Amino acid sequence: MESKVYDKAYKFAIRIVKGYKYLCETKQEYVLSKQLLRSGTSIGANIAEANGAISQADFRAKMSIAYKECLETKYWLSLLKDTNYIEERAFQSINDDAEEISKMLWAILKTCQENTKNQKLITDNR
Repeated sequence: MESKVYDKAYKFAIRIVKGYKYLCETKQEYVLSKQLLRSGTSIGANIAEANGAISQADFRAKMSIAYKECLETKYWLSLLKDTNYIEERAFQSINDDAEEISKMLWAILKTCQENTKNQKLITDNR
């Protein structure tokens, strides 16, 4: 499975897992970090599912979930920063990655929406 957004999400998930281990082992923080682990690794998993979609609607649904999981991950990262579990520099780096992935996913969703509109126009004009 080769796609730029998938590759970025996979590398992001690795960073999330390492961050989770750090938070548990060093900061003894287990609740927020578990939420971060769940949402942060779910992004790539949903992209992988989208790549195996059986329909355009299925693809859009999985990419939409990936996008929302990315937004949720940014929330947990902000909360961990604002409660002093992660430092500003570490937050900025990983949050920038999340922002890049969310923009890529949004662009994919917009393209899907435009393709759906175009397909409807073609069908309606027959």
